[in-house]
Amino acid sequence: MVFGRRAQQALEMRRSGRSKAEVERATGSTIGAFDNSFDVNRGEIFVIIGLSGSGKSTILRAINGLNEPTEGNVFLDGDNISKMSAKELREVRRRKIGMVFQHFGLLPTRTVMDNVTFGLEVKGASSSERKKAGEEALELVGLQGQGKKMTSELSGGMQQRVGLARALATQQELLLMDEPFSALDPLIRRDMQNLFLKIQGEVQRTVVFVTHDLDEALMLGHRVAIMKDGEIVQLGTPEEILREPATDYVERFVEDVDYAKVRTAESVMVPVKEVAYLNEGPTVVLRRMRQLGQSHMFVVDDERRLHGLVEVEEVARLAERDERELRAAVDDGTPKIERSTYLREILPLFVEHDVPVAVCDETDRLEGVVVRGALIAGLTTTAEPNGEESVPFEDEGRHEGAVLRGSEAEQETDGRA
Repeated sequence: MVFGRRAQQALEMRRSGRSKAEVERATGSTIGAFDNSFDVNRGEIFVIIGLSGSGKSTILRAINGLNEPTEGNVFLDGDNISKMSAKELREVRRRKIGMVFQHFGLLPTRTVMDNVTFGLEVKGASSSERKKAGEEALELVGLQGQGKKMTSELSGGMQQRVGLARALATQQELLLMDEPFSALDPLIRRDMQNLFLKIQGEVQRTVVFVTHDLDEALMLGHRVAIMKDGEIVQLGTPEEILREPATDYVERFVEDVDYAKVRTAESVMVPVKEVAYLNEGPTVVLRRMRQLGQSHMFVVDDERRLHGLVEVEEVARLAERDERELRAAVDDGTPKIERSTYLREILPLFVEHDVPVAVCDETDRLEGVVVRGALIAGLTTTAEPNGEESVPFEDEGRHEGAVLRGSEAEQETDGRA
């Protein structure tokens, strides 16, 4: 993608190894994007990130036909957008491609509802269809009941929600998002990122998202493309980019990333190989906890759904009273999270509860545990993926609910209550 009269000469010089700056000085033409090829999967959030002038917005505008490639093609569902007539391109934009802009792009003379349903109006939808779709979209973004207001009455964060609702209302399968949250205050921006992920989990649109914020890219993207001087220098999952930067430039680019914002529980969780079952008696559970040297143990039912956590002292008290059921010792307020929970959301749980954090699926089945040592390791750049075995977590000599390997368990059993 070259802007200028000497486009072919600029491309030939770039192919011969001349830098982007050298080409621009010699030809007066600007290379916006060069030699980039990638696919975006259905339902994926594909993030393009780079500094100003790196070419990310150039590529985004090529996808919806606003920029015509100097060479190469853009395909959407097998249709070549680059070869379409203006009329065909307008139709594709109406039916398949939605856009969310950095500065909202709202119509100030229209109400919130009229802004949200504007795309449907252009498509010729009936009044009842527009109203139904508009109300559903406003509910998705948390603006139900705000449809009659003018956009000027809303805060910046609420206006951006209107822009998102407008893109959702048309039900176009591809959303192009050009730094949509960059103009927002940091706290509002985080709220919008979380809202966007929540909505995406429900609607599963295909998204190409442009940003200059690395934390945002790694938080939102299923895959991330990092650009420099018009070229994609690395494309991969957030974890691949953090662990295996492809170039010195990428390594410098990611060196100051806040891992608490981008890593999830899945990257630091360890397996739970020993649990207590709800139908077991206190004496049996106490014996197993002493053998393993554990001060805490998760309690599950026969389908491995989590019911809570027991502490060795509480189980011992039940056993001393010759109780037959474990239930009275179970703390059902134990913290639990999902694999996709970010580390920044896990940190406060250790402060509030000071016990291991259970990782469960959507049906509350226990899948793993996050212990303090693994969490701390996950917040550093040297964290490695966890192996199959659980590891001990030591806190002032205590093992907080982690399963010990054989030799370690034997050492810890001596003198333990």
